[in-house]
Amino acid sequence: MSFYIGREASKLWKRVCAETTTEINLLAENWKYLLGGLVCQYIHGLAARGVHYLHKPGPTLQDLGFYLLPELGQDNAYISETLFSAIFLSFVLWTFHPFIFKSKKIYTVLIWCRVLAFLVASQALRIVTFYSTQLPGPNYHCREGSKLATLPRPESVLEVLLINFPRGVIYGCGDLIFSSHMIFYH
Repeated sequence: MSFYIGREASKLWKRVCAETTTEINLLAENWKYLLGGLVCQYIHGLAARGVHYLHKPGPTLQDLGFYLLPELGQDNAYISETLFSAIFLSFVLWTFHPFIFKSKKIYTVLIWCRVLAFLVASQALRIVTFYSTQLPGPNYHCREGSKLATLPRPESVLEVLLINFPRGVIYGCGDLIFSSHMIFYH
């Protein structure tokens, strides 16, 4: 029994080493695309922060979706972020499955190149839409009377360039013409 486990562990280690070598070679070829995609993610974060400076709180807009799927309430708002985090984390873990499982050849670096290319295109369109259409944010922190609904004028360029993670990501306002979460879900 121990001989069999040892032999399988050896095969797994060889597979991980071979996969790592292949992925490093692919990373050496595609690092510019990955870096470009990550830079665009940062630009998207800056744009979302910039539109928050322009956000003007107002009445919550009503639509059919609001009536069919009512809001969770302020006490249960964490459910949305928890669900998003679980889905996103499971995807990230899945992209590394070629290191362990023997399956159809999928390369982690190429998956991330495609994902980032999709995000760049989607979020570029998102930036155009939320700057061209200013709507009051429906979240509790974006409503009239909330101190987080508008950001005070920045005192320095550094304040604008440093995205306050996770507060700046979770408590953004004015950028919900279509959701960034939905981009990641697709």
